[in-house]
Amino acid sequence: MTRLVPVALLLSLPAVVGAQADSTLAQEGVYDRPFIGSVSSTSIGGYVEGNTNYFVEDGVTEGFSMELRRFNVFLFSQVSQRVRFLSELEFEHGTEEIALETALIDFQIAPSLVLRGGIILPPLGYLNQNHDSPRWDFVERPLVTTGIIPSTLSEVGFGVYGKFVTRGLVLSYDAYLTNGLGDAVVGNELGRTNIPSGKGEELFAEDNNGSPAFSGRLAARQPSRGEIGVSYYGGYYNSFRVEGEEVDRRRWLEILALDAGGTVGPAEVRAEIARAAIAIPPGMSEIFGDRQWGGYLDVLVPVWRPGLLGYADAVVTAGLRLERVDYNVGTFSSTGGDIGDEVTAIVPGVSLRPTSGTVFRINYRYHWTTDMQGNEPAKRAGFQLGFATYF
Repeated sequence: MTRLVPVALLLSLPAVVGAQADSTLAQEGVYDRPFIGSVSSTSIGGYVEGNTNYFVEDGVTEGFSMELRRFNVFLFSQVSQRVRFLSELEFEHGTEEIALETALIDFQIAPSLVLRGGIILPPLGYLNQNHDSPRWDFVERPLVTTGIIPSTLSEVGFGVYGKFVTRGLVLSYDAYLTNGLGDAVVGNELGRTNIPSGKGEELFAEDNNGSPAFSGRLAARQPSRGEIGVSYYGGYYNSFRVEGEEVDRRRWLEILALDAGGTVGPAEVRAEIARAAIAIPPGMSEIFGDRQWGGYLDVLVPVWRPGLLGYADAVVTAGLRLERVDYNVGTFSSTGGDIGDEVTAIVPGVSLRPTSGTVFRINYRYHWTTDMQGNEPAKRAGFQLGFATYF
């Protein structure tokens, strides 16, 4: 089964590229929210997400638990005809973590050229700009979007974005310079390369090395077929410069991602593959991976439109997710054997949407986790029941 998942991910991409999709571009995700109103108005909105968990790993369970995972508040203002402001404040696990996830200003010169600055969401893959929980029919975000692409990734910076319409195609681009990630990509409590650990509150105040990271995405959408996008993120992550003096070798980190989404017949399909390359300090190779990859495939099929309690557009959807991540691609120099540190997962689920902005969902997750030595995978399985809604 673990060998079939990456093959399924790769084979699915041509079908997704040729699929039909909704009309919303990925880059418009931060503004595609129901609370945003008319010109010359200030609006407030947000979303809330909660769920329950019951998991068993190799016969051991911690029992049943519940969590209010996220409570996010949006503030939007159409400052003038060409200037608009958007912010998002996130409360995670109650008040365990409070973060200003977005605080940006857009100045539109033309639809093909918009200047943006502030705390932005780098356009890395599809989910980072479209991460709101009510949009997804699965409780958890895909492993590749949280383990390799460190979503939700918020960084201070500036750049440009825009879109063109030509011959029935909508072409979009995004390009930004930001403070980037920090030393904890390698120097973290996990004892292995972990890109999400490179995020830090101190990076909202200043760059740790004075060398900005670059991120960008190019995408093409045909309304009758779907959207495909390719994105890139690259920058030096270590503190190689202190008070103007270089004290260490510069270490580069880059992530390349390909995403696609649309509909195939009655099914909504979305897939993404990402690859990361990380420069590792001498003597830490093999234990700390210098290459990582991952991907997922989501398939959602509406199976029932019950007209529930006066909700004429209510829909029940069956879904399946296949996903895999490899946090240390390569072989041991001493034995020639493959380095492990891999996770493969299958997630079937059912969701109910009484309206498009509210979802109730139940998922069954089954994971195979292989340690670095490649021992027999640990098996983890369990149920999650949750909800998410815009307000």
